Amino acid sequence: MSKFVIECPHCGRYAEGRTGFFARKKIDCACGYTINVRTDKMASRECPHCGNMVLFDQSKGESAKCPVCREPINTMAEQNQMVDFSCAQCGVRLRTAKSAASYTCPVCDCVNDVAEQVKKEQIKKDGLASIIKYEGDNETLVWKHPIEDFNYGSQLIVHESQEAVFFRDGQALDLFGAGRYTLETQQLPLLEKVYKLPTDTEGTFHSEVYFINTATQMGAKWGTDSKVRLFDPASGLHVELGASGEFSIRVIDSRKLLVKLVGTTGSLTQEQLLGTANTKGFFRAMVMTQVKSYLAQAIKESNINVLEIDAELLRLSEALKERINTSLADYGLTMPEFYVSRVVTPDDDPNFRKMKEQYAEQYLLVRQEKIRQAEATAAAERKAVEAQTEARMKIIGAQGDAEALRIQRQAEADAYRMKAEAEAAEMRMKGYTYQQETSRQVGMEAMKNGISGGAAGALGDVAGMGVALGAMGGVINMTRDAMNPLVQDTAAAGVAAVTPDTWDCSCGAKGITGKFCPECGAKRPQPSADTWTCPECGQTGLTTKFCPECGTPRPAPKLPLTWDCPACGAKGNSGKFCSECGAKRPEPVPAAWDCTCGEKGITGKFCPDCGKKRE
Repeated sequence: MSKFVIECPHCGRYAEGRTGFFARKKIDCACGYTINVRTDKMASRECPHCGNMVLFDQSKGESAKCPVCREPINTMAEQNQMVDFSCAQCGVRLRTAKSAASYTCPVCDCVNDVAEQVKKEQIKKDGLASIIKYEGDNETLVWKHPIEDFNYGSQLIVHESQEAVFFRDGQALDLFGAGRYTLETQQLPLLEKVYKLPTDTEGTFHSEVYFINTATQMGAKWGTDSKVRLFDPASGLHVELGASGEFSIRVIDSRKLLVKLVGTTGSLTQEQLLGTANTKGFFRAMVMTQVKSYLAQAIKESNINVLEIDAELLRLSEALKERINTSLADYGLTMPEFYVSRVVTPDDDPNFRKMKEQYAEQYLLVRQEKIRQAEATAAAERKAVEAQTEARMKIIGAQGDAEALRIQRQAEADAYRMKAEAEAAEMRMKGYTYQQETSRQVGMEAMKNGISGGAAGALGDVAGMGVALGAMGGVINMTRDAMNPLVQDTAAAGVAAVTPDTWDCSCGAKGITGKFCPECGAKRPQPSADTWTCPECGQTGLTTKFCPECGTPRPAPKLPLTWDCPACGAKGNSGKFCSECGAKRPEPVPAAWDCTCGEKGITGKFCPDCGKKRE
C-alpha cells in the first residue's frame, strides 16, 4: 500500500490517504469535512516546475506527473511547503500549502485567494507599488487596490470606461478619469488640502484607491415576485398582474457610490449589486419594489387598457424608468434602458374573464356604431353624388338644347342666305335691280290687301302690311345684300365702292346692315336729313320708302358715276345698259377681305372655308 495526499475541497488543506483494496475511501479532514476519495480525487493545479495547469488524479500519489515537463506534481515534499498570509476580511494570520488555490478562514468564513494574498504579502515585504492600475473584467463595478501606501511620484493608469477615486478616512477625495497621471501635489489638490503630503520624491503617503467601472452593465433581468393588484375603473373589477423584463445600469457619480454603498469593502461586482436568479443583490429588491409600487399607478395615469397592454409596453417602460432613476440617483447610479418585456395577465381569474367579456361587448357596440355612422356617411355622400350627377345632366341637357337651337338658327340663316343668293342670282339673270324688286313686292302686297291708288286709304293699307313687310325684311335684306355687293374703285371698271353703314334696333340687336331687324322685323329708321319728294302727288319731306298719300314707292337714287362699255368701247354711259350696243353694266369688283378663320383674299360676301358672312 502506497501513500498519497489529497486536497480538502472545503478548506484547502491536505490530508493523507492510502491506496489498496482495504484502504479507506473516506478521509476526515481537520476542518470536519469528510473527503470522498472517489468523487474528490480529481484536481487541477499549476505545475511548480513549468507553470502549466494540470488536471490529475490525486489518488495516484507521486506517480502523477505533469504531461509537459514530466515532473512529479503531487509529492508530499511539495505539499509540505507552507505559506503564511492574512485573511482579507478579518486580518487573522493563516497558514496553508503553497499550492492551494483558495483557503477558507475558520474565523470569518471568508474564502481567500491564496495566490492573491501571498502576492500582497510579497509586495508589502519588497516595497511600495510604483504603478497603480486595474485590468480586471467588466463584471466588476468597484475594485479596491490592495496597496494603501504609495510613493510620491507613482504612476496612476486609468483605462477607458474607468474612474479612479482616492479615498481616506471615509471621504472620497480626488477623482481621475481615463489617462496616465503622475501623483504629485498638483494632481491631488483635495488630498493635499486635507492631509499634508510629502514634498520629496522618496516620501510616501497613505490612501485607498478605488477603480470604478463606468461602462453600462447590460442584460440585468428583473421580475415581480408576486402579483400586482390593479383596479380597472371601466369594468369596476380588480385584476392581478405580473411583470418582467430587463434593464441596464451605469455609474454616473463615483463619489456617491463609494460613500453610500461600497464603504470599506474590497470590491463590488454586478452579481453583488443586482443579484442573480438565486441570490438577491443590493438593488434587485429595490427595483422590484419600485415596479410593484408604480406599475398600477403608471397604467392608471397613462390610461392604458389592461387588455391592450402589450401595445403600450414602451410607454409603460418609460414611465417606470423615470420613477426608478429618481431613487437610483441618490446612489450615483442610473438606468439608461429599462424594458417591460412581458405582463402576465390572470387568464384563469373569473374577474379577468368577466372583464374580457365586457370589453368584447363594448367593442361590438362601438363597432356597430362605427358601421352605422359609416353607412350614414356613405348614404349622404351617395345622395350628394346623385344630386351632383342630376345637376350635371341638367346642365348638359341645357347645353345640348342651346347647341341644338344654335344649330337650328344657323341652319335657318344658311337657308335664308342660300335662298337670298338664289333670288339674287335669278334677279341678276333677269336684269332686275333691288329697287325694282322692292317695288314689285310692295305692289303685290298692296294688290293682295286691296290698296287703291288713292292717297287717303293708302296709309292705312300700308300700315296693315307692316307685319308682312316685317316678315319679308330678312329675305329682302339678304336679297339686297346679294344683289348690291361692295364695290371698290378700280382702274378697269372705274366704279367707286359703296360700304353700307350699320344701325342698332330698339330690341337690342346691334350692327344691323339691312333695312329690317333680323330679330323683330322692325324697319330701319330714316335719318331726318334724308328726305324725298313724291313725283306723283308732290308730297315733300318724306322719309319712308312709300308715299303715305298715294303709295308711290320712293325713286331709286341715280348713280352719278359713268362707266365705259367693255364690249363696244362707248364711254360716259350713266344707265344700266350701254346706249350703243345694249350691253349690261358690269358689276363692280368688290375689294378682297380676310376671314377670321385664316382664309385670305376673299372677293365674295361669304367665306368659302367656314361660310362666315363678310362684315
